[in-house]
Amino acid sequence: MVGRRIPRVITGELKSKVDRVWDAFWSGGISNPLEVMEQITYLLFIRRLDELQTVKDKMARRGIPDTNPFFGPDQQDLRWQNFKDTEPAKMYETVAEEVFPYLRALGGEDSTYSHHMKDARFTIPTPNLLSKVVLLLEGIPMQNKDTKGDLYEYMLGKIASAGQNGQFRTPRHIIQLMVEMTEPNPRDEICDPACGTAGFLVAASEYVQRVHKDDLVEADNQHHFNNSMFHGFDFDSTMLRIGSMNMLQHDVASPDIRYRDSLSEDAGKETDRYSLILANPPFAGSLDYETTSSELLKVVKTKKTELLFLALFLKLLKPGGRAAVIVPDGVLFGSTKAHKELRRMLVEEQKLDAVVKLPSGVFKPYAGVSTAILFFTKTDSGGTDEVWFYDVQADGLSLDDKRTPLLPEDRLGLRATSLTAEDHAKNNLPDVLARWKRRTTDERSRVRTEQSFCVPKSDIAAQGYDLSLNRYKEIVHEEVVTRPPLEILDDLERLNKEIEAGTAKLKEMLT
Repeated sequence: MVGRRIPRVITGELKSKVDRVWDAFWSGGISNPLEVMEQITYLLFIRRLDELQTVKDKMARRGIPDTNPFFGPDQQDLRWQNFKDTEPAKMYETVAEEVFPYLRALGGEDSTYSHHMKDARFTIPTPNLLSKVVLLLEGIPMQNKDTKGDLYEYMLGKIASAGQNGQFRTPRHIIQLMVEMTEPNPRDEICDPACGTAGFLVAASEYVQRVHKDDLVEADNQHHFNNSMFHGFDFDSTMLRIGSMNMLQHDVASPDIRYRDSLSEDAGKETDRYSLILANPPFAGSLDYETTSSELLKVVKTKKTELLFLALFLKLLKPGGRAAVIVPDGVLFGSTKAHKELRRMLVEEQKLDAVVKLPSGVFKPYAGVSTAILFFTKTDSGGTDEVWFYDVQADGLSLDDKRTPLLPEDRLGLRATSLTAEDHAKNNLPDVLARWKRRTTDERSRVRTEQSFCVPKSDIAAQGYDLSLNRYKEIVHEEVVTRPPLEILDDLERLNKEIEAGTAKLKEMLT
């Protein structure tokens, strides 16, 4: 495989530096993890602008003029390299009164990052805290793109570990599994209509950079990768800012990250646009009809957000487009008319490829809800033949609130190799990926007592389009050996005589 990237863990020294930045905010009076991440995002963005300007300056010295500098001659004091070493009070005044107004003014430029900075708020309360944080961030190397991306992922993980904001984050190894199974390519238009911190888009970009490294050398592919491959929507401005910066730290120059309430706006204008959807949308319950897109209600008449999102995905996908989306278990077996109709559409009108059942502890400690991943292809003309089911029982981490790794680092994740049967019992993910690739060959002959198997469309239709794995999985029953009653009575009588004889002998010994 071209450009295969070896999974890494950031070093303890770098983790310690990030932890010190985090602790500085907490001790300085900012305890909201999202606010901490947002302020770090702003400062990293300022530092990134300075790095980009430095590159432009070098090119200008080589005779390539900079026609659109980030910093003009009278804005040099706003550059990271120039204010980072000033004394705290002066630095605070520069950042608060000049740098942040400058960031907000960038909102009119044609840049997704600049656009999301237009509402930037500077909330660091004291000069000493700002000086300390800038000094700590300066000590974190951000030149290497892999280290840069991993550091940002580590900081995003700290949001999740802080508690109430974990709902914004799908476990990275589950995201990577979905990306590997859908195999993004340089020509894809990839969308996450509820992108949050852009975890799915980042993982897709990493996959394309790793697997299709040679293809990205071509100018058209490189331009597409940086400007029109990745699309994310969210209605939380903080998430959009963090998601945009996450993409920047993973070397995507200008993704399409937009403010949008996906269910309440008209989906018709983006019909048939995307070739791949990767998503774990929030399932908040019910919406009012008045706030719901009429385009979606034409597909399925319901107030259930989980069904509306599926209807949205079918709208957004172009024919031949594919999707991998996480849904609550209720979607698989819900008995309402809307549930049944949507499942019928997936099976009969589109091509339902797979149902991958996840353990209920995957999203702990934030939620214990049972979920599954649906894989389907939009055809508008059917095509479902056999649906592949996999019962994931272990993802490498404990399924309690602690989510402790059950194996060494090299045997976690989906690309771990040479796992023993004991290892597999703790990490099913490599097996999921391997068997997915064989779903149209030898997986077809697996019996339904196995962890994965295929079910013909006719069987699913006969079950009212129920997609729950347990509806089709067969249980292995141990063979029960039966004996004639008189034979059993003879054995009991013989056993009783042996007990009486033993008792008599024990009494004799005692006397």
